[in-house]
Amino acid sequence: MITARELASELDAELSGNELCWDKPLIQVAAIDQAQPGSLTFLASKKFTTQFSQCQATAILTRPDTVTKAPGSAALILVSDPYAAYARVSHRFSKQPLPSHQVDQSAVVAIDAQLGSEVSVGANAVIGAATVIGDGCTIGAGVVLEAGVMIGARTTILANVTVRYDVRLGEDCRVQPGTVIGSDGFGFAPTSGRWHRIAQLGTVVIGDRVDIGANVTIDRGAVGDTVIENDVIIDNLVQIAHNVVLGQATALAGQVGVAGSTNIGAGCTIGGQSGLAGHIEITPGAHFTGQSMVTKSVTEAGAYSSGWPVQPSHEWRRTVVRLRQLDRYEQRLKTLEKALMAGSVEPKSED
Repeated sequence: MITARELASELDAELSGNELCWDKPLIQVAAIDQAQPGSLTFLASKKFTTQFSQCQATAILTRPDTVTKAPGSAALILVSDPYAAYARVSHRFSKQPLPSHQVDQSAVVAIDAQLGSEVSVGANAVIGAATVIGDGCTIGAGVVLEAGVMIGARTTILANVTVRYDVRLGEDCRVQPGTVIGSDGFGFAPTSGRWHRIAQLGTVVIGDRVDIGANVTIDRGAVGDTVIENDVIIDNLVQIAHNVVLGQATALAGQVGVAGSTNIGAGCTIGGQSGLAGHIEITPGAHFTGQSMVTKSVTEAGAYSSGWPVQPSHEWRRTVVRLRQLDRYEQRLKTLEKALMAGSVEPKSED
């Protein structure tokens, strides 16, 4: 357990509010509208301001300008960015088991694999030939690391992940269960009415501090490599095709699909269910809202959208009917324009 005083010291933050709560133990994190005594919470959005004064948490991460609206019963840890501060201290409350720093007796480890110090390997994991695992790594149960894989220090690969041959992951990465890295790309050549598979000769190179969600698939390069640069975050159920490049600190939300050989610049964000066509370039700092369909290169930073927001069904049906009539309306408009140009139609007066 930890106290508000200890968290304030850890965050180099000012401690304010009810002094009686400064040294009380904090046993859990809770939402601001659900917090009870013993809870830590945070105020990061103005929409919760009305609930702030009634909050029953023992300690609250909040900005200095909210002190006058704070409940008198709580310790206040004053920070400039409460959400970022919460991210830092949230790990203090995690119940995830600590690494064992041991190799489970059921794991299969190739004789020439190299494991660093304090490496944990879970039950039924398979470590292939010539694989190198850095110091402090955690390899979960059922993980398969094929031959020649290289894993940087302190990287965590959770249960049932498959990392195929020659893939390289950097330091301090995290891969959630069920993900496949280095699978063959979708490369086939049509030959006499059949599809002939093309060997995928590249690999996947992943930088440092990359966070990859559950059931993600990242294909190896066909010629050259698929590259995920430092500090990228990838949500669950994302598909990244062969030879894609994801620039530094880019974020992809759930169910995004990126087709082959697309180059996405640094600091981009891509909303859920968006699709990016292949062989296009996305400039750094481009941001796509959910369900965006990106079919050509984007050369200017900024926000882009193409998904259709939900609306009542009867309005949507009318909209669809009008869309289907657009071609007919366009032809009518062109006919009228030609007639006006020819002088055969008198424009109506505005009077």
